[in-house]
Amino acid sequence: MHQSSPASGLTDEQRIESAARGLLRGIGRLSQTLFRTGEFGLTRSQAAVLDALENRSLRVTALAAYTGMSQPRVTVVLQSLEERGLASRERGAADRRVVEAALTPAGRTLLEEGRRRMAAALLRGLDAGVEDSERAVVAARDALTTLLNAMESETS
Repeated sequence: MHQSSPASGLTDEQRIESAARGLLRGIGRLSQTLFRTGEFGLTRSQAAVLDALENRSLRVTALAAYTGMSQPRVTVVLQSLEERGLASRERGAADRRVVEAALTPAGRTLLEEGRRRMAAALLRGLDAGVEDSERAVVAARDALTTLLNAMESETS
């Protein structure tokens, strides 16, 4: 049986679901706002591919799985990033069917500069209306980490 809050008439489950919907809307809006302030000069798909390649080279199939894009879409995105000098693609030595993608130094620089602009915009926004902006950022990061860890352990 789900507890009902007398003040709202909602069960605990309904209140949590409502809060989750609000969280998702907020994350989406924050993501869009930060992406615009990053001024990457990229589409969201291109930025997602560069982000995925930040720490390691990936096969195109793994990149598609990681980003949630189809393999043909990832191939098109990689081609555009390669033309701009932001990513590279190479055929596997052992298996010529395999294509590995990697971030180039120019791609890494673009990501770093965009993220610096995003962080600065976030801090400016917090400084304008939050008394302890560092604590607010740390609390938000920790809450997101907790949620991600819970969801990842559920899908594992």
